[in-house]
Amino acid sequence: MSTGIETARALALLVTANAVPVIVARLTNERWAAPLDFGCVLPDGERLFGSHKTWRGLASGIVASAVAAQIMQLPAWVGAGFAAVSLLADALSSLVKRRMKLAPGAEFLGVDQLGEALLPLVLFAEALSIDTEQVIIVTLIFVMVDVAAVRLRRRTWQ
Repeated sequence: MSTGIETARALALLVTANAVPVIVARLTNERWAAPLDFGCVLPDGERLFGSHKTWRGLASGIVASAVAAQIMQLPAWVGAGFAAVSLLADALSSLVKRRMKLAPGAEFLGVDQLGEALLPLVLFAEALSIDTEQVIIVTLIFVMVDVAAVRLRRRTWQ
């Protein structure tokens, strides 16, 4: 398979894992929005992850990425595992932002994108047949796409 196709598949999985939970949240409003942290508040008075990280988001991202992987002729487990790592890394970045007293949904360039992109790309590089250069390229493209999508995520949908 060509390098461009492998890179595109990795980017498609990354976008799927991170966009589907946002889309599903918009479509379902508060339905099935059980918080990933079960509402746990730490001694600093802040939630562990915050209200934006839900089991619905984790599940929808994993399922959508498993389906996307199969469409791209990858094993479903690759898509599911990739999404799980990406979304859990995203939850960890929320944990960091809560400790910094940033509001849920607040953007923090780098913290918001690097873990959720770099960690799954590195861990699944072999399964995706991508090398270090492709990991870096996909990460940089994802950061640019994610930053460009901030306005869309904050938009009020009717």
